[in-house]
Amino acid sequence: MRRGEFYRVLHPSDDPKRHRIFIIVGRQVVIDSRFSTVICAPIYTVHDGLSTQVSVGHDEGLKHASSIHCDELVSLPKSKLTNYVGALSSHKLHLLDEALKIALNLDE
Repeated sequence: MRRGEFYRVLHPSDDPKRHRIFIIVGRQVVIDSRFSTVICAPIYTVHDGLSTQVSVGHDEGLKHASSIHCDELVSLPKSKLTNYVGALSSHKLHLLDEALKIALNLDE
């Protein structure tokens, strides 16, 4: 399990869909730790053009053009992240970092 990987999660809480894809955005040291949860961002097929969204799609293993929504971070149990879908390239990981900085109002 690595930062920047996508996983399909069945029955995410308070989500009307049967499953949703999430990307791991938390620090690798926490992912590798004994903590039972990791910070993730949801993937939606809707892209509003916000600076806190990163476009993703077929290159990352997804079926549809979609976007990572960094304004909707959640903590998910590692045990739910079992259905691997794909991963970000280093360039897209950099774009994710920039979107997270904006979403969390962090200075450079």
